[in-house]
Amino acid sequence: MLAASLCLPARARSEAPPVLLAQDWLPGTDPSPYLVSEKLDGVRALWDGSVLRFRSGQTIAAPAWFVAKLPTTPLDGELWLARGQFDVLSGIVRKAKPVDDEWRRVSYQVFELPGAPGSFAQRHERLQALVKSVNWPALQLVVQFTVDSNKALKARLDQVVQAGGEGLVLHRADAPYTTGRSAVLLKYKPVSDAEAVVTGHVPGKGKYAGQLGALQVKTADGHSFKLGTGLSDAQRRNPPPIGSTVTYTYRDKTPSGKPRFAAFLRVRDGV
Repeated sequence: MLAASLCLPARARSEAPPVLLAQDWLPGTDPSPYLVSEKLDGVRALWDGSVLRFRSGQTIAAPAWFVAKLPTTPLDGELWLARGQFDVLSGIVRKAKPVDDEWRRVSYQVFELPGAPGSFAQRHERLQALVKSVNWPALQLVVQFTVDSNKALKARLDQVVQAGGEGLVLHRADAPYTTGRSAVLLKYKPVSDAEAVVTGHVPGKGKYAGQLGALQVKTADGHSFKLGTGLSDAQRRNPPPIGSTVTYTYRDKTPSGKPRFAAFLRVRDGV
């Protein structure tokens, strides 16, 4: 029998706040109209001026001194430790009772002013001024830069990946604030990623007997498949619960739209 499903700490819930989500970068797209930044391996965090929340709407149990430092202006960004430290970070920010010493290592890397007027470039300038006025080391502006060619963009991607980063994010400089999955925001990574909902647990065989063999998942566009590669031994013993949302990576898609070479990456925080 599989171990009990992963139990998340009970926290205050509200309706999931609307956020902007990225589409995949298409090779050959002109990068010059975009502002580009590193894709941080962090946990998305929405600040409404008084409460810090996950994408799901769950309240993040951050220490009182951490949220007290944040401005009353709504912010969108990522809680972050360092490249390659997502699992450690997730363990810190998912705790129902925060540990001060752990949170002193966490920064809030912000990249958007939710609902603010103007283009993304204009909002970025205002955000830069806001972060400077707060003058708190844990509140950091995500650096944006421009590139003028696909060759230059690929060179920056290679540089980031070789240093241990995930990839790049491109945001149309002239875009007004919007939410939902939109082409104004693109992600550029060596492999693509997407989300799916866990619909079942497939029992393991052989060395995984008595544990999870694979997750049965379903994408938003209705494709169902098994996701077994990439799961740790701990996750096989205590698998993501049915109904939770997970992120997976893949190389490309079949003509019918199913992902090829799909591998489990992580459970989405705040579900």
